[in-house]
Amino acid sequence: MSRQPRSAQTRRALIRSAAQTFDEHGYPRAKLSAISAGAGVSTGALHFHFDTKAAVAAAVEEEAARTLHESARTVRHLTPDPLQALVDTTHVLARQLATDVVTRAGYRLNCQSAHRSGPDLRARWHVCVCELLDRAEEQNLLVPGLAAEESAAALVGATTGFEVLAREDAAWLTPSAVTGLWRSFLPILAGPGAPQTPEPSGPRTAPRGRPRAASALVR
Repeated sequence: MSRQPRSAQTRRALIRSAAQTFDEHGYPRAKLSAISAGAGVSTGALHFHFDTKAAVAAAVEEEAARTLHESARTVRHLTPDPLQALVDTTHVLARQLATDVVTRAGYRLNCQSAHRSGPDLRARWHVCVCELLDRAEEQNLLVPGLAAEESAAALVGATTGFEVLAREDAAWLTPSAVTGLWRSFLPILAGPGAPQTPEPSGPRTAPRGRPRAASALVR
């Protein structure tokens, strides 16, 4: 294996090991020695890629942001109905947080302002929800007279609350939990102008590929 692919492989292993360490112990108690050991490399190899713990945390956060952004963008590309896109995006992001330790650890680092190294992902999620609801309103898909901004605030509060609760009980990020959320919200949101009622259980499969369209979450 050439030097460049080996270096990239080591960096990826360090990011995943760091995410696992942050996820299990939290940032303050995470040790660089544990991160390097988890990646199967020396502390010298770790310092070749990252000068400090803050630097490796920033890399975890950046990778999580990239994954979440691409997942949301893919859903927007594949789902023209804005209400269904909102449902599907919620399911996909919950799945990423539940199943991928890098995404989960990076998102939680981002939620802590003391360790945040990039744009506030919760604020970007709020923008994304507002944009999709505005599109739904323009297409007469919402209940007449519904305040889209108030609905967006309620949805963002509920979905971010699910992630917080899942830190103690992973069931909050399961498909059934997210489906239950949408079974409660969709009758309030979807108006008679919708060509069909959005499916609360979300996409049948996880989106794949790198789409061309962009969403507010990736700006």
